[in-house]
This record gives sequence, structure tokens and C-alpha cells, in this order.
Amino acid sequence: MIKVNHTHFLLIALPAFLFLQCSFNSSSDTLSHKHEYVNNKTKYKDHPLLDTVQLQTFNYMWEGAEPISGAAPERIHMDDIYPQHKKSIVTSGGTGFGIMAIIVGIRRNFISRSQGFNRIDKIAKWLEKAERHHGAWSHWMNPDGNTIPFSKHDDGGDLVETAFLAQGLITARQYFRSGNLAEQKLAKRLNKLWESIEWSWYTRGENVLYWHWSPNYDWKMNFAVRGYNECTIMYILGIASPTFGINPEAFHEGYMRNGEIITDRTLYDIPTILDHYDTADDPVGPLFWAHYSFLGLNPQGLKDQYADYWNLNVNHAKIHHAHCSINPYSYKGYSENCWGLTSSYSMKGYYTHKPTADLGVITPTAALSSMPYTPYESIQFLEHLYNNHRNLIGEYGPYDAFSLQSNWHLPRYLAIDQLPISVMIENYRSGLLWELFMSAPEIQKAIDHIGMTYEKIEEL
Repeated sequence: MIKVNHTHFLLIALPAFLFLQCSFNSSSDTLSHKHEYVNNKTKYKDHPLLDTVQLQTFNYMWEGAEPISGAAPERIHMDDIYPQHKKSIVTSGGTGFGIMAIIVGIRRNFISRSQGFNRIDKIAKWLEKAERHHGAWSHWMNPDGNTIPFSKHDDGGDLVETAFLAQGLITARQYFRSGNLAEQKLAKRLNKLWESIEWSWYTRGENVLYWHWSPNYDWKMNFAVRGYNECTIMYILGIASPTFGINPEAFHEGYMRNGEIITDRTLYDIPTILDHYDTADDPVGPLFWAHYSFLGLNPQGLKDQYADYWNLNVNHAKIHHAHCSINPYSYKGYSENCWGLTSSYSMKGYYTHKPTADLGVITPTAALSSMPYTPYESIQFLEHLYNNHRNLIGEYGPYDAFSLQSNWHLPRYLAIDQLPISVMIENYRSGLLWELFMSAPEIQKAIDHIGMTYEKIEEL
């Protein structure tokens, strides 16, 4: 298994380790320097713990990668107990997030550029041989690239997970396209992988995208994706495709439901802006909806007739923060410093946590991946966790989820929770992934075709 360059590791990790030793020895609820950050947002970006948590979560993809493919394992359980699924399963969407995390690793000098190139080249070679279904990868795969059924009828293409992967492919293509000859060749191969996804197949001739197709069960899953949810990026990419593009009307009619998605509903006196469910009455969804599509797609300055996407995501994060701060169910541990609900492990297994479905479980990625939207509140959570709950942090950063109310946590990780942390923190600190993805010419054209406007904002 490839390891992080130890020189880079020591240069980054030693100052953070000394900082943490000081932090863990403090008896206060927050670090002694906390107030230095309260009224100066530019200082948040140099917070010592940001390097620490970015390195730890990046290492999920680096040291923790599945060794044959180089791809992201669906889960890593530090207790080595895998009660339901094989340890070797890799995830397509998580691999897209991981590719972006590797670019973060280069940016933060956790690894060299050549190390990052070699790993992404290995992943690309694996993806080129992996089983596909009208250009889409399955949600889960074996290390040999063959499909593993996600459920009984979900044994084929997963277009949502494929979109998350494609977001990473395009970002990496943009990163390497102007490099040396080998990097330029890799960029062309990444481009070919992205352009071979048959988005149009997944419309079934309608103005909507369907999530699944199976070579054995055809369209039996019958899941037409309508918003608002984590799938914004899927529609953007479908319209952006130069080879198998879909009609922009699919975004308006299918995803945005002909404008019926707009709402004046509020939660905790904060506008939700868009209806988060087309088949239920919940006001907001889990916080990963504000993360997955926006690892590359920059919501700053992104607007259309339905929403200002920056305000949409900021409000989503603030609603979750308000919920945990107000703590309507009086759960132990909830506070303005300890917040964030999203889909994760729980005492009941994998569960979609949100204000209207709250088991008393905090999932660290919810607050940490919201760093661009709620920097002060997210820094508060980061400090609180690393200062007061050392037992909830392991080799790859904070464990997936915990409940102080139920005295529960497991030393386990999920790719789709760990990997967005390093990426979204980097977007907050430098905007790197946003800049790369938004520089893609086909993404710019898709935004225009949809009728969106995008005005780059230099500073958060």
C-alpha cells in the first residue's frame, strides 16, 4: 500500500500534534486563542486544526485506499468488524470525492505532485477497465471493477454516484491539463472517461433523469430524480456533456418541477428557499445535500430563477446549527459548539439524520464540510471536538458519528462522509476545487444553457 511521504507528513503533522497536545490538556470548553478568530474571518483559514483534519481525512483516500484499484473503500472500520458487507467494496461516488481530496493533498504538501499524479493515473486505468452500464458505473464495485449490487434491483448503473465521480474526473482533468506531457495525456484519458457517460440514456426520452438502470431488471427501480436534493450536479453534468447531453428542460421540468420547487417556508425563522422533498413534507434534508454537488460546483454567485445557491446552502447549514443549539429534544451534548445532522451510521444502522428525524446523533462531516457556509460555527465545532472529545477521533479524523445522549460511537468511517471534509475545507481556504471545476468550458456552457448566472466572488 502506498504511504504518505514521511518528510511531508512530519512537516505538517508535528506542529499540529504539538498544538493538539496543548489543546487536549486544556480544561476549558474552547481553546485559549478562540476569541482571536471570532471577528476576523481571514484568520479562520490559517487555523492550525484545519491542516490537521484535512491531513487525517485525506489519508482515508491515501493510506486507506483499496490497494488494487487505488479507489476509495466504501467503509473503513478500525475495529475490523464488517457485519454486513465485504471490507474490499469500493464506491464510485466516494472515489470521485477522493480524487478531489488527492488534489487537496498536493495543494497542502501532504504528498508531492508526482505522487498525486501516479495515484490518479492508477485510478484512471482501473476505471477504464471497470464494468459500466451505458457509460455509468455502479454504486459499489469489487477491486476487479465488477459490479456489486447495492440492492436487489440496483445492480447496474448508478447515475448519481457516477455524477459524483465525474465531478472529480473533470476537476482532475483541469488540474493536469496544462502540465507536462504525461499529465496532459492523463487529462485526455480523464476527459474520455467523463465524455463516455451516456446521460441521455438515463432520461428514457423524458425531461427528467432516472437514477438507476440495470442490465437484468431494466428500469425496475423507476426512480425519477426530482429536486431539491444532492443531485444538482447530475443535471449540470448531463446538460454539460458534449457527447450524450440532455435537454436543459430536464433541469427545469424534471429537477425544478416547473418552478413548484420554490417555497416561502422557514424553519427556525430561516428561509429554506427551495422545497427539499417532492414526496414528503420535511422542510430540509440532511446536510450532505449542501456538500456533494458543491465540491466542485461553486455556489458563490451562482443564481437562477429558482434560487441563489449560496444563500440556499448557507441557510441549510444555519438551520441545522440552530436546531442543535436550541436542542428541542434536550439531547445530551447538543449545543452551538456541537451540531450537524446528515446521513451516517447510528445506533439503528445507516440513518438519514435531519431536524425532523433526529436520533440524538451528531455526524462530524455535517459541520466540518459546511466550513465555507458557516466558518465560525464550524470552527467552534472543530475546536470543541478536538479539545473535549479525543476519544471520538481516530487515524482518519473524527469517527463517522456519535451520540452522547446514547453513549454511542463506533471507530468506523464512511468514504462519502470523510472525503468531503478535506475538499470543502479547501474550498473555504483557497477555493481551489471550485476554481478548477468551474474553469471547465463545458460547465460554463451548461450554466448558460440552463439560464443560470455565475459571478465569481474572490473572498468568502
